[in-house]
Amino acid sequence: MTTRREFVGKSSTFLVLSAAAAAALDNVLEGTPEKAPGYKKADHWWAMIIDIEKCIGCGNCVRACKTENGVSMEPYYFRTWVERYHVPAGNPEHPQVDSPNGGYDGFPEKYKPGDGSKNFFVPKLCNHCAHSPCVQVCPVGATFESPDGVVLVDKSYCLGCRYCVQACPYGCRYIDPKTHVVDKCSFCYHRITKGLTTACCETCPTEARQIGDLKNPADPIHEFLRTHKINVLKPQMATGSKAYYNGLDGSVR
Repeated sequence: MTTRREFVGKSSTFLVLSAAAAAALDNVLEGTPEKAPGYKKADHWWAMIIDIEKCIGCGNCVRACKTENGVSMEPYYFRTWVERYHVPAGNPEHPQVDSPNGGYDGFPEKYKPGDGSKNFFVPKLCNHCAHSPCVQVCPVGATFESPDGVVLVDKSYCLGCRYCVQACPYGCRYIDPKTHVVDKCSFCYHRITKGLTTACCETCPTEARQIGDLKNPADPIHEFLRTHKINVLKPQMATGSKAYYNGLDGSVR
């Protein structure tokens, strides 16, 4: 009989744990991650890599995010979503972009192959910028940058003024219709501080998304950044984005 520990080892391709999980493994397997050894914020600097070439537009990440974080099931409310790009042959400046319900239900077949066009999927989320415009405009400090590089929101302070929503160049913030304060991706902070990966990364069947610790020299994220052509969205904004894309086409907005 395979033990739970052996199962985790054999399933590492599908269940990605951060470096902190090594010390916390027993607690994680017992279902009590809150009892794991203490998490030191200064020892980490989180980022996410997204491999466009691996994304298949299945919507697993969107569904997992909504379930994990209690995101409203109403249309147009997402912490992460997926866009489909159709770039017609010879016309890269005018791509056709769709994202039915944020990609929650996947994407129906729409374009015929073989016409010289290019089709691909682009997952999007908060870029957890090192120089966050949203942090700069918040009048009460409800939006802030944590010592481990994650942009978070203290909802008990948020006024719902929407300044940060307007300031975000990536369109990654919204006003929660239930609480009437701002909401966005938190890199599943409640998970990564316990040695787990994010919900979107855990459910991705192709490992197109991976959370990584830039302060951990042994983290696979370093090898990925060295061996791939990495881009960020809207580099001209100089936000210090920590959402790194491989295979990002120049037509992506």
